[in-house]
Amino acid sequence: MSVTLEEMLQELPTERRQRIEKRAAELIAQEMRLRELRRLRKLTQARLSKKLNIGQEGVSRMEKRTDLYISTLRGYVEGVGGKLSLVVEFPDHPPVILAGLGMDEEPSSEKRGRKAKKAGAKKAESKAKLTGKTVQSA
Repeated sequence: MSVTLEEMLQELPTERRQRIEKRAAELIAQEMRLRELRRLRKLTQARLSKKLNIGQEGVSRMEKRTDLYISTLRGYVEGVGGKLSLVVEFPDHPPVILAGLGMDEEPSSEKRGRKAKKAGAKKAESKAKLTGKTVQSA
């Protein structure tokens, strides 16, 4: 016969049950979604989008997603003024802070900007070859 959690909690002494409920409430209070982090920092999506060099709709989509690249999450957290730390927890070992993930990558907006600049330079070079003019690179 199985026992529900509620039944188990009812069998505990009142003081212990209250400590468990208090701790559960603390843990729930510590958990926040991205939107709640942004609001905690009193930022609008528009202001955050300027910090992240993306459109406001990009911030909105990011806040609705359930799966993000670590580098994207790190950028968001830094954009609201925080620092992202990843902690691995094992049942038989103390917590370990995971280092180096998503740190060496450029934000996608910078990559797009460089790609567009390269594409524009190549187009100018091709046009110069056709017209016989020379082009100075930036």
